[in-house]
Amino acid sequence: MIHIKSEEEIELLREPCRIVRDCLAFVGGHIRAGMTTKEVDTLVYDFIRASGAEPSCLGYYGYPASACVSVNEVVVHGIPDGRVLEEGDIVSVDLCAYKNGFHGDGARTFRIGTVSPDKDKLVRVTEECFFKGIEGLKAGTPLYDIGYKVQQHAEGNGLAVIRAYTGHGIGREMHEDPSVLNYGRKGTGPRLPANCVICVEPMIALGTWKVKVLPDGWTAVMQDGKSAAHYENTLVVREDGVEILTL
Repeated sequence: MIHIKSEEEIELLREPCRIVRDCLAFVGGHIRAGMTTKEVDTLVYDFIRASGAEPSCLGYYGYPASACVSVNEVVVHGIPDGRVLEEGDIVSVDLCAYKNGFHGDGARTFRIGTVSPDKDKLVRVTEECFFKGIEGLKAGTPLYDIGYKVQQHAEGNGLAVIRAYTGHGIGREMHEDPSVLNYGRKGTGPRLPANCVICVEPMIALGTWKVKVLPDGWTAVMQDGKSAAHYENTLVVREDGVEILTL
């Protein structure tokens, strides 16, 4: 079932989403070569708590950190540890904040110093895929139109779309219906109602789309060892368009 939010609920959602937006910008201004992924996680934890919110990820089904920090071949759910960021890495930071009874969610992929042309293109196209995916999106749009547009743009640029992980609805729970695929057939899927709140999050890779999960049960890496990127925002579907809450 796709949850429809009242205007009062959307107002309560704005604050955790603002915190996510500002936290991602803060991380982007501080992340650098020589930091460990655990130090990145500490930045996230401290920022969210200082903002009067809770990091939704911490303890979620036993997840041990406040953010997912995924470097190069890690596509999602990288557990922060002692891995040191190096010049030329790309680092996806995915985080959620809980406040006012609601969750906000967002992700960005950051370049560490100067990166290779293929990684630079990957990060750029992944962000573009988000905006392509929501072009024309409004109440009544078939759900899988989003994934169709993401897939067209990614594959049109010679990149692969991750199948194993998707976007999602969000609200009082961090993950709600519907699943928002990054691939699909145009004109299919349930029509999105006004005032549903979803997270659109393209996950795009340089090589194959196939992933594997490491023995820790969380860290998802590309099977071919090539890099992947991730870009996500929380948005409200409106009668005449969308309202992005984490930008």
